Amino acid sequence: MDSGEIKEVGPSSVSALAGEEKKQELVMKEEDVEHQEDEGIFGQFVPGPLLPLKEHIEKDKEDESLRKWKEKLLGCLESDLNGQMEPEVQFHLIGIISSDIGEVNTPFPLSEDLNKCPLFTLRESSNYQLKLTFYVLHNIVSGLVYTNTVWKGGLEVDRNRGMLGTFAHRKEPYVHTLEEETTPSGILARGVYTAKLKFEDDDKRCHMELDYLFEIRKSN
Repeated sequence: MDSGEIKEVGPSSVSALAGEEKKQELVMKEEDVEHQEDEGIFGQFVPGPLLPLKEHIEKDKEDESLRKWKEKLLGCLESDLNGQMEPEVQFHLIGIISSDIGEVNTPFPLSEDLNKCPLFTLRESSNYQLKLTFYVLHNIVSGLVYTNTVWKGGLEVDRNRGMLGTFAHRKEPYVHTLEEETTPSGILARGVYTAKLKFEDDDKRCHMELDYLFEIRKSN
């Protein structure tokens, strides 16, 4: 064919070209989606900056009904807040619940005597639960978790970790009972143990570290 010759393009050729363009367009769109997924645009939540609860409430101060709804949702009044940004968890009581001794609650902070003697004494092979009473102030604490580590004779013998949850500021205390545990049995299990109870949120803020002692005695 001469360079000046014009080739006629029939309907079938036009359809084929349109099909190729459509395929290329789809491939480009798929590549864009893959790129966006790689960049973390889809399937990921990026939290906003931490703001004082006072600021959240004041954003809609002119809307009385919305302000009251926010106060109810957040569990506090605007007058209760001082604008502090960081949440604060104040522990009030630590309790032990067991069929062996019933329920015993000890106030925080622990007295000097309780730092030197067992906080509680249980019989071997008995079930028990730790019970916590605490306040949350100033802001929402998110993803509060606990770690309870136990040692005997300087060796770590147990470690439990669990999620307490997310809590808003409020005047009333929260009460949370940890998972049930069973004391070990046998002559080697008896004696005094040292333990550390630690609480952190999902921003790795440590809200409390409690060192305490407890004792396991013979069952009869």
